[in-house]
Amino acid sequence: MKRTLAFGGLVATAGLLAAGLSAPAQAAGDVATKPLATTKIAAKNILAFWYAENMAALKGATPYNVETKVVAKHVSKGGPAPDSKPGVVPAIGDEAKSTGKSKNVNLPKTTGKVFFIGADKKAHWCTATSIQSAYKNLVATAGSCVYDTESNAATLDYWVFIPGYYQAKTPWGIYVGKQAFTHYDFDVYEDADRNYAFVTVYNGIKALNGNPEIGKKEVSKAEYDQANKWLRLPVEDGKYYVRAFVDTGALGANVGGQGLTYNQKVGSKPVYVFGYPSGQHPDGNQAYSGHTLKWTYGKTFAVQAPAIKGEELVGTKSSFTGEGALGSSWLAGYSSNRRIGYLNGVTIGVSDTDGNNRYDTSFSPYFDGELFGVYSAAKNLWSGSIV
Repeated sequence: MKRTLAFGGLVATAGLLAAGLSAPAQAAGDVATKPLATTKIAAKNILAFWYAENMAALKGATPYNVETKVVAKHVSKGGPAPDSKPGVVPAIGDEAKSTGKSKNVNLPKTTGKVFFIGADKKAHWCTATSIQSAYKNLVATAGSCVYDTESNAATLDYWVFIPGYYQAKTPWGIYVGKQAFTHYDFDVYEDADRNYAFVTVYNGIKALNGNPEIGKKEVSKAEYDQANKWLRLPVEDGKYYVRAFVDTGALGANVGGQGLTYNQKVGSKPVYVFGYPSGQHPDGNQAYSGHTLKWTYGKTFAVQAPAIKGEELVGTKSSFTGEGALGSSWLAGYSSNRRIGYLNGVTIGVSDTDGNNRYDTSFSPYFDGELFGVYSAAKNLWSGSIV
């Protein structure tokens, strides 16, 4: 659905939202939603997969690279445009505060990696971020980091989000995905202009005492039979036990959640891009390892990438390589002091636009009222605990 209307205003303040900023109309048919783990047992089995064999799957996961390296071009005419008034959702903790300024760039706690099993049946990861929602349980990333565009299956399997992940360290726990939301046009047509997704997640989980080999909980035989084999412990005196875990609480309560802004004029505000780029430039230069969170900064401009049906994209100058950068958060109005801002894009690809064999541009779908409609379908849903 391509809608072209006149440009709206600049980024609004959180106070305008509180005063009743009008939201765009959104047809329910534009939202596609799929379950990831609908029961506690299913969520525990996903958790067990990633914890098994001393977290071997997490440690061995590789960056997801589906259609990330794409030929893109700047456009001076046409491109994305607002479909209604500009809008803002404040970040967690910023509902009634203004954004401060800082010369230093402190990295956000909200950003982390999502892990899943791809169409090749191997473990992969993307970048994602925690975002404001009613129950502090929502993650934003690229649609291609949730919906399987390779095998045309509904969603990628064993989906979890780990903020601050580093070499099997999970400082705030592992958050199992419960339900995924994207735009109908991406789900059905793989339209790059709608390549974004929001995922509700259960409360975070850590192994008891920080060690998945320690701790057990008595359960019924039916629960025992449904549990993943790695979760099951030996039966003792006719009693059934599974490994015990600790609930670390809601995602947003632990790391915060970024705000959201949409229908903004392209180029009006610079953005910080936070992600985990990995891999080489076309000339072979190994620029990033993917182990640590990186950032770039710049203004946005209109971009097109016809090969992936991207007619109304936005780009920003960035040296991020494609592997691992998929899903990186674009934050407008980012306060380095408070580590929060307004999500205004997610990386869906990178491009070498000047032909020097170095990636110089990252690009994202334009955040408009249709994106806000998908966000709105996800933001008020409760997840709860799997313990």
